[in-house]
Amino acid sequence: MDIKKFVAQRKALRLSQVKLSAGICTQATLSKFERQGRVPSLAILEQLCARLGLTVDDLNEEQATSVTKMREQLDKVEDQLMMADYRTVLASLNAIDETKIDAVPLKMQFYYLRGMLNSLINKEPDDILFDFSRILNGYDEKHETIFTQLAYVGSGVLYQRRDQLAKAKFYFTKTYRYVQRALVTTHEETGNDYLRLLTVVFYTAEFYALAGDFTTSNDLVNAGVLLCSNKHVTYYLPRLKFLAAENAVKQHQDDATIQRLMNETLAFARINHNEVVEVKLGALRSRYEQKMGNDAE
Repeated sequence: MDIKKFVAQRKALRLSQVKLSAGICTQATLSKFERQGRVPSLAILEQLCARLGLTVDDLNEEQATSVTKMREQLDKVEDQLMMADYRTVLASLNAIDETKIDAVPLKMQFYYLRGMLNSLINKEPDDILFDFSRILNGYDEKHETIFTQLAYVGSGVLYQRRDQLAKAKFYFTKTYRYVQRALVTTHEETGNDYLRLLTVVFYTAEFYALAGDFTTSNDLVNAGVLLCSNKHVTYYLPRLKFLAAENAVKQHQDDATIQRLMNETLAFARINHNEVVEVKLGALRSRYEQKMGNDAE
């Protein structure tokens, strides 16, 4: 709350604390507000502001602007994470002072982003799990928001990358069940939640591919592609199509199918300027063509 703005307006109108508070509250109440930041009841504050030609919203305007800026900043980082631009994400998160994040949804978003990034770049497990525990055991204790599922995904990725697949499966089983329910009600998703749902879909599909369950993985990929189509977004299409191509190669599908999926991956990667997927696709195509060449000899 911008108390300085309140005081400046009172002094500009040449009103003493005694005159301003007359008939509204005691001069001591007003003094404690101006000097110590002890906010009076809303009814009193509204009357004091009205006498100064202000509103309570005017005093909160700076805080609201700060929240908006922080939301925009975190949303941008989330976009970068969806593009697998980990170096930029790391720099962006390091530039954010977490102590200045007041809104609970933004706190959860920050801890998810930092925990997920650290999972993906193989940072220390204790730090990663602590960030996710802030969501699961603190801000979303009832596990009602999408951030709980994202915390599960990040925890699963952590164990998956350490080849502890049984522990990873514990979390991805939860997210798979969630996805099955959520895909039925995607029309209810608001804001960035459908993009976050795509994050859950992608990493869950990636885990099942790693576990050799290509049927489940491909079902999730197809569901993700359909969700992208329904929501008219392309962020995840390069990664989903790449996973589909990778699965097709591992399943020894016909060459026409594999080439089609690789070409679709490349097209969507270029549309989204996703250089990471382009590089990964180039490596996959090279391995595939080398294998095809060896098989032909």
